[in-house]
Amino acid sequence: MVWPFSASAAPEVSTTTAYDYSFKTLMDEEAAPLSNYKGKVVLIVNTASQCGFTPQYAELEKLHETYKDKGLVVIGVPSNDFGAQEPGTGKEIAAFCRLNYGVSFPMMAKEIVSGDKAHPFYLWAKQQLGFGTAPKWNFHKYLIGADGKLVDYFNSTTSPTSPRVTEAIEKLLVTKK
Repeated sequence: MVWPFSASAAPEVSTTTAYDYSFKTLMDEEAAPLSNYKGKVVLIVNTASQCGFTPQYAELEKLHETYKDKGLVVIGVPSNDFGAQEPGTGKEIAAFCRLNYGVSFPMMAKEIVSGDKAHPFYLWAKQQLGFGTAPKWNFHKYLIGADGKLVDYFNSTTSPTSPRVTEAIEKLLVTKK
């Protein structure tokens, strides 16, 4: 009998984590490696200023304020991928977020988040969680554990302050201690 698997044929286990990726800051486009957040729970959200889900900025800010001292980091990644609903420059996006929603969590430079030309983080996230987990609209959310591993995703229609999201965050904050 021939054993169908050998050690050399074993599937490769990915050691890549979110910490292997970097964005650029919204205003000055300086490197913002996710490794800066090692040991933190991170919620990454692709955002847009002219979307029906834009009021989620207020809920994201509430999450940020509620959990930042416990180890949560909310990161906004503006994208113009869906309905061209984020046409602004970094300066315009920053002003909009600050003036309309009091956003104080980190905002990154505008990125492509869908398709083959998506930012490498988004390509990795889709590969990790599966094709159906890729952003299909603005305000798609990815939850990353304190170890940099992708834990879950939440569709645009899922409120950032919904029990599903807050319970997942709280569970990760407890386990990171």
